Amino acid sequence: MEVVYRRCCGIDVHKNSITACVLVNEPGKQREAREKEFRTYWSDLQKLKLWLYASKVKQVAIESTGVYWKPVWNVLDGHFPLLLTNPYHMRNIPGQKTDQKDSEWISDLLAHGLRASFVPPWPVQELRDLTRYRTKLTGEHNRVHNRIVKILEDANLKLGSVASDILGVTGRRIIAAIIAGQEHPDWLADKACGTLRNKRDQLRLVLKGRITSHHRYMLGELMEDLRRIEEKISRLEQEIAERMKPHAGAIGRLMTIPGLKLITAWTIIAQMGTDMSAFPDAAHAASWAGLVPGNNLSRNFLPLPG
Repeated sequence: MEVVYRRCCGIDVHKNSITACVLVNEPGKQREAREKEFRTYWSDLQKLKLWLYASKVKQVAIESTGVYWKPVWNVLDGHFPLLLTNPYHMRNIPGQKTDQKDSEWISDLLAHGLRASFVPPWPVQELRDLTRYRTKLTGEHNRVHNRIVKILEDANLKLGSVASDILGVTGRRIIAAIIAGQEHPDWLADKACGTLRNKRDQLRLVLKGRITSHHRYMLGELMEDLRRIEEKISRLEQEIAERMKPHAGAIGRLMTIPGLKLITAWTIIAQMGTDMSAFPDAAHAASWAGLVPGNNLSRNFLPLPG
């Protein structure tokens, strides 16, 4: 195979240490592999950078291992052309795996034109952190919502049978009244507002139950959790909106797609960025985004003949 890079380095990454292999393929000379191990502390990674400079490295490939590749990338970014490699390539190493073999294998693949994983620029990576954290908070919000439903059901209160959203304005007013000590269905039904005022008779029926001090305590704690999460989501969305201002044009174009709203547009930009030249074609972009379905047909369940 043709050698693309004459002086390149492959780095095998672990939590507390890395193994770097500089591969030298000079014309007319025997191939040379120079290996060295470094710790992942900031000062040691500076030594790695100086060693690579001294070795006149032109390209560096780093194995994508959890989040441990990021400190190495941060130190070397801007000093050397970097590639992030897929750990799947390491499965093809013949014989017993070692850190030295791994790093040399990465170097060898890089020297012959190893393809890299997509690493967006830092502003996009920061947006990715924010949108993923928002997704996590939304999941926590849903879990608290489900616990509130469970407590209401335990108290024989079927609020969800009448109110489509138990955490709407009416639902929150009713829950606040329960926490405050009210339990008579007439008083609770009078908390209805909007279109639910026309359903007060139904609310009286479903709000008659067995409310204990334990139910009030749990509802109070859960509603406090809910307010805290909602405040964090609100602050996070303000921060995301501010950082997304440079991408207003792309967001507007994405939202012209039927069914695609603002949050989804944010997520797409945070995951893929706005520079589609990082992907050879639309198929590669869709595959990287996880939108290409797999075809996993088991041969054990083929249709019977006849």
